[in-house]
Amino acid sequence: MSAPVLNRRLLLEAPQTVSDGAGGLAETWTLLGTLWGEIRPRSGREALGEAGPVAVGMFRITLRGAPQGAPERPVPGQRLRHGARIFRVLAVTEREPGGMYLTCETREEVAA
Repeated sequence: MSAPVLNRRLLLEAPQTVSDGAGGLAETWTLLGTLWGEIRPRSGREALGEAGPVAVGMFRITLRGAPQGAPERPVPGQRLRHGARIFRVLAVTEREPGGMYLTCETREEVAA
């Protein structure tokens, strides 16, 4: 297995619930750090979103390894941002037994 090319600057973000000032709650995103990764497309399809059709793309993002519980290790529910593109993290596993790299299965949704 060849080494991945970690040439994409990604921002790791976590959801945070805050008061919306009107008695309700709103979700915001907090920056946890910057990671470098490799983005590879997997599959795509069209789906119906709240405001109409959306294109749903599945991507595999490879990152440098980090131990369980480390702040630079993504977990499901967080997201990786590359410019205007947002990839929601669905699952994270070690790419190989030594844990040198992590594989993140992600989903990107774009209004069609």
